[in-house]
Amino acid sequence: MTESPSQNKTGQTNGPKRTPLYDLHVELGGRLVDFAGWELPIQYEGIIAEHTWARTAAGLFDVSHMGVVEIRGEDPAGALEALTPAGITTLKEGRQRYGLLTNEAGGVVDDFMVANWGSHLTIVVNASRASVDIPLLVAGLPTCEVTVRPDVSLLAIQGPQAGAVIERLAPALGDMVFLDVRTADLAGVEVMASRSGYTGEDGFELAVAADEAEVVARALLAQPEVKPAGLGARDTLRLEAGLHLYGNDLDENTSPVEAGLSWTIPKRRREAADFPGAERILSDFNNGPSRQRVGLKPEGRRPVREGTSLRSADGVEVGTVSSGGYGPTVEHPVAMAYVASPFTEPGTKLIADVRGSDVACTVADLPFVPHNYARS
Repeated sequence: MTESPSQNKTGQTNGPKRTPLYDLHVELGGRLVDFAGWELPIQYEGIIAEHTWARTAAGLFDVSHMGVVEIRGEDPAGALEALTPAGITTLKEGRQRYGLLTNEAGGVVDDFMVANWGSHLTIVVNASRASVDIPLLVAGLPTCEVTVRPDVSLLAIQGPQAGAVIERLAPALGDMVFLDVRTADLAGVEVMASRSGYTGEDGFELAVAADEAEVVARALLAQPEVKPAGLGARDTLRLEAGLHLYGNDLDENTSPVEAGLSWTIPKRRREAADFPGAERILSDFNNGPSRQRVGLKPEGRRPVREGTSLRSADGVEVGTVSSGGYGPTVEHPVAMAYVASPFTEPGTKLIADVRGSDVACTVADLPFVPHNYARS
C-alpha cells in the first residue's frame, strides 16, 4: 500500500482536517462543522433552500472527505470479490457499482462505490470508516497494490439541471448514463467523472487533483443553475431518497438483507456463498430476517429522530428509528427505522416515543421522493 503521511488534503496536521475547498467555503459564507474529523460546511444559505435548489436545479457538494482507494494488480476484481457479496468480476470497464464490505458475522463493515477504469479499480469509502476499510483492503488483497489517494478531491453536482451544466462545460460527458464513469477535460482540468450521487437526483461525482479542485468548483459555481450546498441538505436529500447513512442505517451488526440491500448480492454470489458472513446473510435471504428497514411517516410536524423507540398499537416495543428529520420536498417529517418483521407492512400504525410524548407513525414505502437518475 502507498499513502501520504497525512490524510489532510491541505497539509494541516492538527485539529479537524480541511479539504482544498476550505477557503472557498469560508468565502461563500459556509457554516463549518466537524464531520468525521473533517471541517466541512453544514449549510450556506440554509438547509431547506439548498435542499430545494438541488431538487429543482443543481447543488454543488464538497465530498472530498470520502476516501478514494485505487486497486491494481493482475486480477483486482477477482481479489475484491473475496471481501464483498457484490459482483465485481462482472463490472464492465467504464461502469460503477454500489457494494458492501461484510464481516464474518454477516454485518456491514461499510458501503462503497467501485468503478472499473480498465487498468484498475477505484473504491470510494466513507470517511468515518476509512480507518477500518483501508487495513481490511490491504490485508484482504495481498496480491494487489492498494493505494490511498489523499491527493484526489471529490465534488458532487446534484440536481435535474446537473446534466445540462456538465454537458456545457465538458461535452464529452454529456451522453453518460447512471453509473457510467469516464475521464474528460472540465475547465482545463482532467476529471474522472461518474454519473452518480447520493441525493436521489441526477448528477455527477468528479474526482480531481486536490490542487485543481477549486478551479473546477468555481467553474461549476459560475453557472446560473449551480449553488453551493452543505452537509445538512445532503442528509435531508438522501433521507427523502431512502438512502442509507453508515452509522445510522448500516453498521457491523446489520445484515444486508435487514437493510433492504439484497439486490446488491447477485444470484451467482448467493449460490457460491463465498463471501464474509455468507451463512447469516443467506439465512436472512432464504428465511427472512427478524427485523427490516422501513420508511416511516410521522403525523404532525414534529420530526422523529435517530434512536427513537417504536412500539405497536398494543404497546409492544418493535423497533428503533435509524434516521429521521423533516423532508422539505414532501413537506412533512420522514424517517427510516428497523422494525420487527411482523410490523413492516406499509400502512402499519406505530407509536414513536419522542421525549416522553407519543407521536403516531405509519410504515411507508421507500423512497419518499422518486429517484431521478439518468438511465437513458
